[in-house]
Formats: sequence, C-alpha cells, structure tokens
Amino acid sequence: MSLVADRDVVQSISVRRALAQPSGTLTLLHVVEHLPQYTSDLLPENHLEVAKAAITEKLKPLIGYVNDARIDVVEGHAGRGILDYPDAHDFDCIVIASFRPGLQDYSLGSTAARVVRHADCSVHVVR
Repeated sequence: MSLVADRDVVQSISVRRALAQPSGTLTLLHVVEHLPQYTSDLLPENHLEVAKAAITEKLKPLIGYVNDARIDVVEGHAGRGILDYPDAHDFDCIVIASFRPGLQDYSLGSTAARVVRHADCSVHVVR
C-alpha cells in the first residue's frame, strides 16, 4: 500500500478531530504489503525496518500539531491489516481515505470498500 497523499491524511485527521471525544487518541496507521519471498531474498536483511522508519518520518509532519497522536507501521495485507488493528487496540472508529476507484469498486477504492464491509467498528470514509 502506498502512502496516503498528504491532503487525504490531513483531511482524515480533521475528520477525526471533529468525531473524537476530548479523551480520544489518533493513530495514523500505515500497512506495508508483504513482499514475495523471491523479492525479499534480494533485499537487505533490515529492509522492513528501513521502510518503516522512512514511512514514519514522512508521516511525522502531518501529525505534528496533534498532541494525542501516534504513528504505527505494520506489515501485512492492507485491508486485513486495517481491519485487525482496531480489534487488537480497542478502537471505536476508523477514518479511511478512498481513492479513485476502478470499475470493480466504483463507489469506493478496493481497500476502503473491504474495510467498510468487514469492520467491527464505525468507519468514516473521506473522499
């Protein structure tokens, strides 16, 4: 999954601030897709840690003005990772950006559509 465009992240953070209770926290989640074994064999041993650090550094400026925010970068399938994370951390709302869809998912992007259909908590889609 590629990094969300800055505009979409800022818009998602604004929606979260409007929806959150005063004691609410913000976790900016990024899911790094698994690489096929033949590909990861060609990369340095610490490639995942390097990628996570680079993603975190890119996202830090976007949450710099939010006191109760944190960044977490996990590895896995984008849709499944987004769905599993709130369950493991007791979240009550997912705010997700939806990109321009293909014909198969005309109203939402495929990851956002999967999250909306399968989430156990509320989902707010930012377009």
